[in-house]
This record gives sequence, C-alpha cells and structure tokens, in this order.
Amino acid sequence: MSVSFPIESKDGLPVQLTLADAQDIESLKELYRVIVGEGNSYPHDGFPAHEEFMDYWFRGKKTVVAHVPDRERPDQMAGAFYLKPNWPGRAGHVANAGVIVAPEWRNQGLGRLLGETMLDYAKQFGYRGVIFNLVFSENLIARKSWEKLGFCQVGVIPGAIRKNDGAYQDAIIMFRSLVS
Repeated sequence: MSVSFPIESKDGLPVQLTLADAQDIESLKELYRVIVGEGNSYPHDGFPAHEEFMDYWFRGKKTVVAHVPDRERPDQMAGAFYLKPNWPGRAGHVANAGVIVAPEWRNQGLGRLLGETMLDYAKQFGYRGVIFNLVFSENLIARKSWEKLGFCQVGVIPGAIRKNDGAYQDAIIMFRSLVS
C-alpha cells in the first residue's frame, strides 16, 4: 500500500504511506522513543526492550508508516499506525489501533491522514468497528481528532494513567462503528 497525500515536506515532497517492513524498525523505534518520552499518549513509562517493542508495533498487527523523502535524513519517519484485533475469536471483528505523529509533523493534517487511512484499512480487513482502549483524558488534541473522525466516548477508567509527575489521569475508551 502506498498513498500520497497533499501534505508536503519543506522540500515540497509528498508524504508516503507504506506497509512497514524490517527496514522501518529502527526509524519507528526512534520515533516511538520520542513519543514515550513525552509521556502524554502511550502507557510505557520507559522505552520498551526490543522484543516488547516488536510485540507492541509489529507482531500480529498491520503497521503503516509515513515517510518524508529527505536527502539529509532518508530514514526520517513522520508518523505511523498499527491495526490489530482488539480481542480474539467471537469479538475479533473489533479492531484496536495506535497512531503516532512526529512532533514536527503535528498540526499539519498528518494525524488525520493516518486516522482516515487506518479506518479505510480496517474496513478492507473486514473489521466492524475500531476501539481505542486508552486515550489519555488530558490529551485533548487526540480526543478531538478522534471525535472529528466519528469516534465517541464509551467509557472512562478513573485514574488509569500515571503521569510523569506521579499524578494520575483518567483513560477514555473511544469507539467508532464501521457498519453503515
């Protein structure tokens, strides 16, 4: 899968979305290291070991990466998402996803592109809905982004997330049906 989107790099190059493979592991690790360090969207409190990272982002999942062709940094990753069944068996038709965007690509439409592509991809794979189990309540940008893509809040887990400062915040569970 390769999709162009009318977002351009500083050099006027389009962002390319591709199904991740082995050559994307290191650049995705570097991007995820930044996201985990921020501490406001993913549950890891430190960067996971290699095997845990592979389980989280690759094993049993479809992972799509967004690259910006750049001669100076050819392996720079602008963002990514994974898609997987949230539960096995009889509930395997509900997907779970995770989306990340590099800080320098935020507020430029890349998150929306990744979200829309993830939803299209989920439909293609026969999923009937997508759930986010752990949207940090204080991550208003993510919550509003998902609402714009048709997700609604279906639950709250009080104090589920320990913040970098040791305080706790709620986790929001968000869902979107893919059935018309």
